[in-house]
Amino acid sequence: MSADTRQSEFGSGAPEPRPLDVDWIHGSPSAKHNTDPDIQVHAYDEHTFILRQNMAIDYEAPFLYLLFGNDRAVLIDTGATASAEFFPLRRVVDELVERRLAAYPRQHYPLLVLHSHAHGDHVAGDVQFADRPDTVLVPAALDGAWEYFGFAGDPDRVARVDLGGRVLECLATPGHHPAAVTYYDPHTGFLLTGDTVYPGRLYVADWPAFRRTIDRLIAFAGTRPVTHVLGCHIEMTTEPGVDYPIRTVYQPDEPPLQMTVAQLRDIRTAIDEVGDRTGRHAFPDFILCRDA
Repeated sequence: MSADTRQSEFGSGAPEPRPLDVDWIHGSPSAKHNTDPDIQVHAYDEHTFILRQNMAIDYEAPFLYLLFGNDRAVLIDTGATASAEFFPLRRVVDELVERRLAAYPRQHYPLLVLHSHAHGDHVAGDVQFADRPDTVLVPAALDGAWEYFGFAGDPDRVARVDLGGRVLECLATPGHHPAAVTYYDPHTGFLLTGDTVYPGRLYVADWPAFRRTIDRLIAFAGTRPVTHVLGCHIEMTTEPGVDYPIRTVYQPDEPPLQMTVAQLRDIRTAIDEVGDRTGRHAFPDFILCRDA
């Protein structure tokens, strides 16, 4: 096989779980004197990158995911800051793409930009990709995302995004946001849950929809090998049931980003425990914040 047709083998078997013992950047007591990189890049493997935004740039410090297939890459979410000067997401992504193409040469290698949902801390960086060549930017809002995935006509379908040998499965998972999408990557076994599930405050705008979503994720995970459930934030401390204050820019004692299918079941049990009560309800690994 010639260098310009080199292919990666995806989906040749069940994903092998790898540890995610990452020392994530977590801010500093003085944001003015913060020395962390603007964006931390963790290579889970040569095809899979997890990015975290610096808390000194935005306290939300969201996680983003860049996945490479044989034919194209996908970036899931674009962070909380529009400015490329303060948050150089496009430059970082371009560098990773260039590194990929040095190892797997291609004449044409597009980028697809998707989202977990449409809240501002997940779409602000979209502007950096609006004029990028060979890039398809799918709007995160309900009409754009739902049309792209085909959820408008069938919200229960499992959509598929083929990156070239690496095919993501995509589910409509409303509750936190009407346009929320969860992605499953068979190559890594990642279940990418956005703000629906993560170690923090799970803000629920639509309680019945959220309950259905958690049921669906549990059922879906029961038929696929899930290695890690990965959301977009860490807000809890290592003390069970205790979170960091909103807008904090220093979180020295964070639990791991990754969660488990067992914790999905814990969320489902917590939903029943909360019942019809609105407000904030703390559990060891997460906090349910129910609007209505």
